[in-house]
Amino acid sequence: MAKKMRETIISYILPILLFLFAVETHAHNVTRLLSNHPSFSSFNHFLTQTHLADEINRRTTITVCAVDNAAMTALTSKGYTISTLKNILSLHVLLDYFGAKKLHQISGGSALAATLFQATGEAPGTTGFVNITMLRGGKVGFGPKDGDLSSFFVKSIEEVPYNISVIQISRILPSDTASAPTPPPAEMNITGIMSAHGCKVFAETLLSNPGASKTYQGSVEGGMSVFCAGDDAMKGFLPKYNNLTAPNKAAFLDFLAVPTYNSMAMLKSNNGPINTLATDGANNNFELTVQNNGEKVTLKTRIN
Repeated sequence: MAKKMRETIISYILPILLFLFAVETHAHNVTRLLSNHPSFSSFNHFLTQTHLADEINRRTTITVCAVDNAAMTALTSKGYTISTLKNILSLHVLLDYFGAKKLHQISGGSALAATLFQATGEAPGTTGFVNITMLRGGKVGFGPKDGDLSSFFVKSIEEVPYNISVIQISRILPSDTASAPTPPPAEMNITGIMSAHGCKVFAETLLSNPGASKTYQGSVEGGMSVFCAGDDAMKGFLPKYNNLTAPNKAAFLDFLAVPTYNSMAMLKSNNGPINTLATDGANNNFELTVQNNGEKVTLKTRIN
């Protein structure tokens, strides 16, 4: 496929649902902050899968109310779709800064905080607000507006005053509105998006391969990223591609996509190997290695 340790500088990166061509800078990265705390790995995982992590990173004054892995099990065991999980978790992202000190010094003993769920327009009326109330004994309770204060402040996890605060609360906030079934997303025209952004030859090559096309489409809802070659690069590679066997053609196309959502900002903050759609067990470990240096992101592979 390429010379040993071939390096490919990313010219087009296609995270599904989002294209990032401009340089982005953020004062914080929520997934990086939470990666230092393994007991919140499930919450962190679903921030990425629902694409909420990128939305959080774009904002400058925000509080994330995280729950630990045990509390997340109560949520993930219910079989919610990714869209519903996004609504539920967006209720746990407050559009204001609440560090541990501020939580215990709330003026009047109570406050209403708007959330990302409210900001999406999916929450009717004020159902996307969270009530924060000081309780006897120094406890701080959390609950949906007009709902019970059934979750409590446990501890501060990470604080970057007054930019982002990540705190632990004791349980997922109950909300019939946020957990209501959501209609399935409309089928995304992946190849149409590629063609419109300089990857027409790659898109046409993908369309001509039913196996790889099916694999791509089946990965969309869970989140994926495609490193599609630009038209000039793909045209230059087509003679070699056309000489590949049918299984190897599919493997090549699958090799250029990973089954997780990665914005450019996420790639800039993460070094190391990532599995691709072509990976099939230990004997067929087709992975890419992400290396970043400042604003430059490089993909490396040892595959020949």
